[in-house]
This record gives sequence, C-alpha cells and structure tokens, in this order.
Amino acid sequence: MASQLSLLILMLFLFNLASIHVTGDQIMLEDGYMVSTVFDGHKLNINPYAVQLRSSDLVVLDSSHSVFYTLPFPISQDSVMVNRLSGEGKNGYTDGEPGLARFNKPKSFAVDLRGNVYVADQLNHVVRKISNSGVTSTIVGNSSRTGRQDGPGETATFSGDFEVLFVPQICALLISDHGNQLLRQIDLKPEDCAFGPQSVLGAVKFWVLGLALSCLLGIVIGIATRPYVVPHTGRFQTPSSQQDMEALPNQSGESSTDELLRRQKRIS
Repeated sequence: MASQLSLLILMLFLFNLASIHVTGDQIMLEDGYMVSTVFDGHKLNINPYAVQLRSSDLVVLDSSHSVFYTLPFPISQDSVMVNRLSGEGKNGYTDGEPGLARFNKPKSFAVDLRGNVYVADQLNHVVRKISNSGVTSTIVGNSSRTGRQDGPGETATFSGDFEVLFVPQICALLISDHGNQLLRQIDLKPEDCAFGPQSVLGAVKFWVLGLALSCLLGIVIGIATRPYVVPHTGRFQTPSSQQDMEALPNQSGESSTDELLRRQKRIS
C-alpha cells in the first residue's frame, strides 16, 4: 500500500513538472538589433541613471551623486566632452549657480522646448528648474512637509515618490504622484513651450519665400491667359491684334467683315 502511494505521489509530481514545462512563457528573439557602449561612466566616476535629449546635446542624471551633466549628441566614442550642468555633488537642497546647487538623489526629470530641465526632487518634495545656463530654482513644492495640496508655489505639496513628464501640446508638466495615487499638472510659462529664436526665424523666412513664389506664379499665369478672358457678354474676347487684322481691307477694298457677310449671302 505504501509503495502504491509513493508511486502515485511520484506520478503526480512528474505530471505537475510536465505541465509547468508545457505552459511556460514563450520567448521570441527578434534578429537585427545590436548593443554597443557609447559612454563609460567608470572613467569619470559618473553613474548614468536617466537621460533626456535636448536640441543639441544629452542631459544625463547621476542620481547617486545628485549631479546633472550634458554630453554632445551624437556621441563620439573617440572623445566625449562631458560638462556639468548643475549640482555640487553633495546631497541637499540649495538653489543657485551650477556649482552651488544641491539635489537629494532625484530620479526623474524632463526637458522643455527651450532646453530647460525640470527635476522631480522627490526627497525634497519639490519640483525644480534648471535653466540653459545651469541656474537652479524651485518652481513648486514645500521641502518642509509632504502632502497632496494643490496651488501655487509653496502652497503645493507632494509625496516623497513622484515623477515628472513634459507635455508640449498643453504647455505643462504632468506629475505622477505615486505616494498620493494622483496625476497632477503644472502649467508652464508660454515662453517655455516655444521654439528657439532661430527656429522661429527660419519658419518666417520659409513662409515669406512661399508667399513670394505663389504671387509670382499667379502673375505669370495671369499674363499667359489674359487674351482669352471671357467677358460678361458670354463671348470670348478677341485679342486686340486680331481685331486690327479684321479691320484691314483686302485687295478689293473690302474689310474682312464685309467679305464674310458677302460669302454668307452667296451660300444662302
């Protein structure tokens, strides 16, 4: 009896093992992709945690050291010029110049169309802004307390766990406030959502050039079709040169119109 029970248990074990093997997740490896290293942070003691693309460079966040760097884009493996955008390299909460600002191990940031960087400094419970020149300021939040209060400036409060996303279509930041289970919005200044001066100037030049070409094409078409404009009488307007030819008399002294009338009478 014991042997039969042992055999039954063994069969059940093998059946369960076979079921797990059969119903396992299917993995499909797609060909055509290659991984290559373009930046090695070990050489400069930089730990890339997050990266965002700006118009002409990359913004790299070293969360463990609370520093933001910029790298030229595209990245050249031969020589990489790394510049410090903001962060003293010590954890804390201080606004100001690039070498004086302190962050508290941020993990999420976003970049607007002007190249400004918005930092979800979650352990300081604030959202901060790094300008193109590297100057850091606080735009909303209160470092002394957490919460879920909406409002401007220090009135607004956040949890200790949130992320930030820039949405150009509405000129705003969306905040995924994990600790409060909320999705929140920060409206930005209109100038932060506009393209740079060079882009605007290029668009204006292109528009003016297109308008000039359209006008020139309209003039050429108007000159080419002018002799055949239909007047309000419903008949085609005869060119002036043709009218002059009809008015000239033939060898018998008759005009073209008189000769035409005489021929019509003969036919009738």
